[in-house]
Amino acid sequence: MRCPGQDTLYWKEDAIYEVRCPECGKDVEFFKDDTARKCEHCGHRFVNPKMDFGCAAYCKYAEQCIGTLPPEVLAQQENLLKDRVAVEMKKYFRTDFKRIGHATRVARYAERICREEGGDLAVILSAAYLHDIGIHEAEKKHGSTSGKYQELEGPPIAREILEKLGAKEQMIEEVCDIVGHHHHPRPEESLNFKILYDADLIENLSEKHKEKEIEKERLEKIIAKSFLTESGAREAEKVLLKK
Repeated sequence: MRCPGQDTLYWKEDAIYEVRCPECGKDVEFFKDDTARKCEHCGHRFVNPKMDFGCAAYCKYAEQCIGTLPPEVLAQQENLLKDRVAVEMKKYFRTDFKRIGHATRVARYAERICREEGGDLAVILSAAYLHDIGIHEAEKKHGSTSGKYQELEGPPIAREILEKLGAKEQMIEEVCDIVGHHHHPRPEESLNFKILYDADLIENLSEKHKEKEIEKERLEKIIAKSFLTESGAREAEKVLLKK
């Protein structure tokens, strides 16, 4: 059965309409299932302004359903994906509000750093939400929440979640790679990794500081030496050295 929204059997009179070309102002005829059309007058190609891309933003079969997706929709897919990753993380941790809170705060710091540094926000935030996803398995299998065990157990779970959500293989590989060594930077690292690492470090230091106050001078030394991005260090100063 076809999606009713795309099946002409369910179409009404308003299924075919004219839209003014944003480039030259001439009318261009659109069918309701056209993702984009080219103006015959000036050659400008533009997205159908009346089409609802809601399901296409998260459905892994979207391209087969409505053809090659325009860049605007591809960007929306990734934006919605990171939000759905957050939901899956919360489902996975269930009532473990400590881990949910930690991941959510890391994502918040990562987004702030990303605004300054650049990077792929969908990858960064997906990695932020999933970076500690292996902690329960680490406890079960190894009796420890040590970083090396989180890194060992996390990638398979992260992959399962991302595949379930229809993420692209390239994105899955990068997120799983970050999750698999997020406590241990390599000599050469991607910007996406550096941002996640700095965000996680801010939250880890913040949690330790709340448990037992760390002297200001020591915090200043850690911030000066341990962060991988300048924006991460500045964010750390705001969070950890605030009055």
